[in-house]
Amino acid sequence: TGAGKHWSDNEVRALINIWSDEKIQQMLEGATRNKEIFEEIARRLMKRGIDRDWKQCRTKYKNLKYEYRALQKENEHLGNPRRKMRFYDEVDCILRKQPLGPLSWGCESSSLLSGTKNFSDEIK
Repeated sequence: TGAGKHWSDNEVRALINIWSDEKIQQMLEGATRNKEIFEEIARRLMKRGIDRDWKQCRTKYKNLKYEYRALQKENEHLGNPRRKMRFYDEVDCILRKQPLGPLSWGCESSSLLSGTKNFSDEIK
C-alpha cells in the first residue's frame, strides 16, 4: 500500500502542484469533511504515476501546512536569518494566495521543476 513510505521530492512537488490548483484550494478552504477532495488529489497523483491514497495525501498536506506555520511563528520571533523547510517557497506562495505560474514556482524560480514533466495543463 505504500503506507509509511517516504515521499520523494517529485511526489511532494506533484502534490503541491495539484494543491496550487485554484479549484482545489477553494474546496479545501471551507471544508471540514474533506475526504472527497483528497480522493480527487490522489486520483490526480495516480494519473502522474504516483500511488498514494487519500489519507496519505491529507497527512502530507497537513504536515506541510503545520511545518510552514510553525516556521512562520518561529521566524516572527527570531527575525533574520530565517530557518526554512523543504518546499517552503512553494507552500508560502499557496498559503499567501500568490499564483504559481505554469513553469515557475510562483515567487521564486523554475529550477525546482528541472528534470520533471510540466503538469500545468492538467490543473486547468
